[in-house]
Amino acid sequence: MSAFSIFIGLIIIVAFLLVVVIMVQNPKGGGLSSSFGGGGTQQLGGVKKTSDFLDKSTWTLSILLIALILLSNIPIMGGTGTGEDFFEGTDVPQQEVPVNPTGTDTPE
Repeated sequence: MSAFSIFIGLIIIVAFLLVVVIMVQNPKGGGLSSSFGGGGTQQLGGVKKTSDFLDKSTWTLSILLIALILLSNIPIMGGTGTGEDFFEGTDVPQQEVPVNPTGTDTPE
């Protein structure tokens, strides 16, 4: 199993978790926290802490996802950070430039 495959697997897992955490939240403040104690002004039973946990987990998972995506480029580039050795063995065909046999710049 290559390092790139491991990164892809981790990216998929983190992305799935991020989708789950975002779907649990409600944009109007209801979400998971309202199902534990009503959406009123009363904050009993750790409802505020549930909302804080969802906020922090969303930020943590999104930062982790971005970091994994950026780190997944290291195995592609060969671990050096420069793309030179990635493109080193490839032969790029050169296009021939047509030469005007008369030596003038304007076509006849």
